[in-house]
Amino acid sequence: MNTVLFLIIGIPLIEIYLFIKIGSQIGAFNTVLLILITAVAGVAYARYEGFNTLRSGMGQLLKNELPIYEIISGATLAFAAVLLILPGFATDFVGILLIIPFTRNLILNRFVKKRKKYNENKNYIDGDYEDLSDDDNKKI
Repeated sequence: MNTVLFLIIGIPLIEIYLFIKIGSQIGAFNTVLLILITAVAGVAYARYEGFNTLRSGMGQLLKNELPIYEIISGATLAFAAVLLILPGFATDFVGILLIIPFTRNLILNRFVKKRKKYNENKNYIDGDYEDLSDDDNKKI
């Protein structure tokens, strides 16, 4: 809960600060123009990378393999496109990092390793259960 609250308050504050700093350096019109250009260019590149991911996924399916990486990569590209559409420099920066294949792989591999460690530290006991309650013998 605290993390969500921090994100809801923190991200707009960072974006406003960056708008003011960058706007004072390059001007208000250029700042707005830069935001629009990054949104359009980013979404166009996300679309291009999305089609490449889709093509790769179809190749995996034709080989009778499950395209796990392509599914995760496609979801990451969709999230990156949303970040690029949102106005702001910090969200654009994160969106661009997620669109570039090299950095996307680094981020996804780090997340997968972290998730593996989390799952390995858990002790799971596999088992079955049977419901022994007898509904027919209950008195109403």
